[in-house]
Amino acid sequence: MVPLRLEHWVEVKPVNTLSAGSMGFLNYLRFTSMSCRAKPRTDLFQACALLQVEKSASQEAHADALMRCLSEALGKPVRFLAPGTSELTFDESWLVQLGIATAQDDYASISFLMNSRVAHEHRRLVRFLVARVSEYFSLN
Repeated sequence: MVPLRLEHWVEVKPVNTLSAGSMGFLNYLRFTSMSCRAKPRTDLFQACALLQVEKSASQEAHADALMRCLSEALGKPVRFLAPGTSELTFDESWLVQLGIATAQDDYASISFLMNSRVAHEHRRLVRFLVARVSEYFSLN
């Protein structure tokens, strides 16, 4: 019998390969996630419909909608670490990679990342929200 070690259970990896823009994007989402903890979860379609009506919706509104709806789109709770933490959870790494692919218009990577984790009916909306938030950062 092989003894279980802690690293078998923890999904955290070092973040030393992220650019300053990517780290800013991640920390912004971490802060937004913290502020959304006390807010009720929102249906993804309803949140995006409200943002579509309000054409001048801010980056903050899009990030708030993304953080409040991401668990629904992924079908499980999303795990975020505290802002400034030097490690990444799997969820954070996936979200940063999606932001980078979106900023670079890398459609093959976007498709792979979305198809690997997001329910089919939520892909368009998650992509829209990530694109609106990532456009404010220099992701590379």
